[in-house]
Amino acid sequence: MTDTNSSLPMTFSADVKQALDAGKPVVALESTIITHGMPYPANVETAVAVEDIIRAEGATPATIAILDGVIHVGLEKEQLEALAQRTDVMKLSRADLAFALATGRTGSTTVAATMICAHRAGISVFATGGVGGVHRGAEETFDISADLQELGQTPVMVVSAGVKALLDIPKTLEVLETLGVPVVGFETDEFPAFWSRQSGLPCPLRLDDPAKIAKFHQMRQTLGLDGGMMVANPVPETNEIPRNEMETDILEAIDEANRRNVTAKDVTPFVLSRIAELTHGRSLQTNIALVKNNARLSAKIAKALCV
Repeated sequence: MTDTNSSLPMTFSADVKQALDAGKPVVALESTIITHGMPYPANVETAVAVEDIIRAEGATPATIAILDGVIHVGLEKEQLEALAQRTDVMKLSRADLAFALATGRTGSTTVAATMICAHRAGISVFATGGVGGVHRGAEETFDISADLQELGQTPVMVVSAGVKALLDIPKTLEVLETLGVPVVGFETDEFPAFWSRQSGLPCPLRLDDPAKIAKFHQMRQTLGLDGGMMVANPVPETNEIPRNEMETDILEAIDEANRRNVTAKDVTPFVLSRIAELTHGRSLQTNIALVKNNARLSAKIAKALCV
């Protein structure tokens, strides 16, 4: 179903449109994890499993992607399957989202682009794996993800296992504070580090109840505050890889990326792929577990927003 109320090329799957029209809970999902985050067929299997978890929790999943210049809010299984196997898919953020729409391209949405599309679609909760941030060595490269600026200006809650551990986590938290983005630890006082439950850094805020997280978001809207918030949800203890184990592989993967002159948007997918090889697939399994965990919490928050 196409959005006919504006010139924005946006279409909704039937179940997402029905849920939004009825005021029922909807959770946005990114598509970069399908095209650039995991290999086939694990990407499709994970995407379908995550959507099933959200449905089981009583909410409707809305995987967002750009297909031939149209924003799709909600993908059918055959669309997921086709997207997962394409090799010409753009990785879209704020800077090039409009370009893909204007030129009829196909692209997957990063955290920033998913937030923009979700907000335009009327969706307030977004489940992802890890948010982008300040890259290591950013004092020389100025490589800082657009995800952080987006969190500072677009009113969507992003539920993640923190930021990707290959980043400079202390600097990322400093930038989020500067941008006025609340960082809420769910059932934790310590900021998680993606594959690991602990980063050695405190979470600025803590809430243990999805309903209280929803109320916090609503109060920010009432105050007229710009931007969204990050809900930091640690990976389940049974699935985590301790940070001291991960750091060796992270450093080796980053070093290899530097030797090969991998830059810009290619850095994160390259490093994630190399880490999966170095951990013999263990990091990928942890990644899948944390995305599912975030989807479950996101659905509970979305339901609380609708009460």
